[in-house]
Amino acid sequence: MAGRLNWLRAGVLGADDGIVSVAATAVGVAGVTNSPTPILVAGIAAVVGGAISMALGEYVSVSSQRDSQRALVEIERRELADSPEAELAELAGLYMAKGLSLETAQRVAEELTEHDALAAHLSTKLNIDQDEPANPWQAAHASAAAFTAGAILPLPAILLPPGVFRIPVTFLAVLVARRVLASPTKDGDQAGLANSPEMDAGHP
Repeated sequence: MAGRLNWLRAGVLGADDGIVSVAATAVGVAGVTNSPTPILVAGIAAVVGGAISMALGEYVSVSSQRDSQRALVEIERRELADSPEAELAELAGLYMAKGLSLETAQRVAEELTEHDALAAHLSTKLNIDQDEPANPWQAAHASAAAFTAGAILPLPAILLPPGVFRIPVTFLAVLVARRVLASPTKDGDQAGLANSPEMDAGHP
């Protein structure tokens, strides 16, 4: 759930950035000329440049995250090989910190260790899921797509109305688009809260 919420937030932020940056560029050009051609060219250039910038930034960020995760996985693997009993006790202690009794925490730690000790420690201690490794290419494509989807929205608002109405219509379109984008993030945060362990602990 946390991973999906992070992707949702990243997508919304990318689209929001596209809306604002391209609208600002187009409005700036529209303030100089009423001709739609320069406005369109500037808008397209802003879309392409922004999408490339977002993709590169996300690729570098997620690549660094992936490298850090790999280093942590290797450290955890060595610790399990060198001190399995100490790692088992540490895992049980983590479950006790979450509210389990000593007996239950030890039993859970032992069963998870027998099943997959490394996965249990990575998930509990470091919040790393080996089944869903960070993919920088996927993140770059998603970021560029989100930016482009948001960036395209202001262009009709700045190109279609008559010259005197272009800036007010664009301003209104940006407000509406950002309002719509805010809804999925708010709903996702509420869903994440409802499914969090803290909320589950308060219900049978």
